[in-house]
Amino acid sequence: MTAIQLLGMAAGSISAITFLPQVIKTWKTKSAADISLLTFAFATLSVIMWLVYGIILRDIPIIYTNSLVLICSAMMLYFKFRFRTKKDAEMTTVKEWMKHDN
Repeated sequence: MTAIQLLGMAAGSISAITFLPQVIKTWKTKSAADISLLTFAFATLSVIMWLVYGIILRDIPIIYTNSLVLICSAMMLYFKFRFRTKKDAEMTTVKEWMKHDN
């Protein structure tokens, strides 16, 4: 592995770690009320596309980074649905209604 690839792997590790505090907090609190579903849906789609791109190019740092980030993004999407409460759903509905009312 070259020094450039090692740099890519290190940068990828740091990128993946940026999601970890949110994953841990959501898991501990069992609440995903403040998590944007749309943000994580787009993030997951983006990461899947980067992963496919990396696989096509056979670029290990891209594959490594996006595999790690995909795991975190997928966990957040799972938590968003798993920890969704009736109150969360009602608040989302109220917030959307208020946006459209203005």
